Amino acid sequence: MYTPRFVITNKILKNIGSIEASREVIDHAPLLPYYEKEFQKDAIVRTVHYGTHIEGNELNLSQAEKVLDGQDVPARERDIQEIINYRKVMQYIDQYQKSNIKNQISEEDIREIHKLTVDKILEPEKCGVFRKTQVVVKNSISGEVSFRPPMAVAIPFQIKDLIAFINSQLEQDIHPILKSGCIHYELVRIHPFVDGNGRVARALSTLILFKEGYDIRKFFSLEEYFDSNASSYYDALQSVEKRGGDLTYWLEYFSLGLSIELAKIKDKVERISIDAGLKEKLGGHPLMLTERQLKIIEYIQKVGFLQNKAFSQLFPMVSEDTILNELKELLKTGIVKKQGVTKGAKYVIK
Repeated sequence: MYTPRFVITNKILKNIGSIEASREVIDHAPLLPYYEKEFQKDAIVRTVHYGTHIEGNELNLSQAEKVLDGQDVPARERDIQEIINYRKVMQYIDQYQKSNIKNQISEEDIREIHKLTVDKILEPEKCGVFRKTQVVVKNSISGEVSFRPPMAVAIPFQIKDLIAFINSQLEQDIHPILKSGCIHYELVRIHPFVDGNGRVARALSTLILFKEGYDIRKFFSLEEYFDSNASSYYDALQSVEKRGGDLTYWLEYFSLGLSIELAKIKDKVERISIDAGLKEKLGGHPLMLTERQLKIIEYIQKVGFLQNKAFSQLFPMVSEDTILNELKELLKTGIVKKQGVTKGAKYVIK
């Protein structure tokens, strides 16, 4: 069975501490269904775009989003197909999490992820099929060979060892973040397919996080972190071989990425989340608020109260009557109460 070697350093501990703190906020933030969907959609778009861009896809983020929305985009057919395919991979992972009762990952899952990744890009006989030939990985700039994956004959055995590691109860003591990072690296190292290995490794790594309870509402995308400095990503991967198989530096890099991504998501969530106490007062029912009503609540939470004289600051170019109508609905639901009766009255959280 595959046995990763690494040391849990202070950097890794710090990163995991940050991840857990952000996860706690994100998982328990009471969000409107609208924002829940928007966060998830944003994560999918970023995952699909950056996850293919790092491999040479020429579409920008806006174009990728249009492709996902079914709009026509003037671009290479391969680039468009890669976007469509990787979205299907993310859907597969989502469905796996919802329906996999035995909670075991199989070789067939890895093959299926690859099939979806390279559909209509590789010949059908190479989709979901382990390579039969030796390949090398070259530096895209210098052309030098940067990595020689295992011989083709070794792939089935090494994949079997990796799957045993993924599903082994003995490995449950490894923190899910570190486990996900180890699996990410190991699939890249084995390089089981003729093409698409990076995307399959990143997808499998995400699947592991979801499987281990770290889906974090499906709000995050590690791919943006990897693509933001692709050379650092590849350097971190290559550091393992240079350090005699020690994954410590790679795991520091990997955990830092998730820490940074979740910290950004946490900040966004905190800006728009509604106080948990309000949700409890309403019996846990979702609050169907307008954009303006949400902004009013955020303002009151930040300042402590809202007065008429602050209307123009909060909503430039919006009439006072319109804002008062928004407040009327908040008063009706019991979220906000009014203190005083004149124009100097204050609106506060009830």
